[in-house]
Amino acid sequence: MPSKQKKGIRYEKFQAKKHRGKHIGGPGKPDYKRGKIKGEVKNWSRPVHSGVIKKAIERNIKEIVSKSGFTKPAKDLAKKEGIKLIKQGKIVNK
Repeated sequence: MPSKQKKGIRYEKFQAKKHRGKHIGGPGKPDYKRGKIKGEVKNWSRPVHSGVIKKAIERNIKEIVSKSGFTKPAKDLAKKEGIKLIKQGKIVNK
């Protein structure tokens, strides 16, 4: 497994634990689940764009954690759809 992928999985597991969820991961699955809440974790060097929010809507994901933040269109779409955006432990869209 490449180093970047290992770091990403490690970050997913860390965030799942931080948000009191169980790490799931894997293609087509949410990164963590806490009760009925599904979460996605992005360990990207660039802000998350609205395309990720659209996929989250399709997959019924209610929380997205990003290390690098979110673009304005992503924030607007997430707010409209009721998806919680989290950066560095703080909710970005209230």
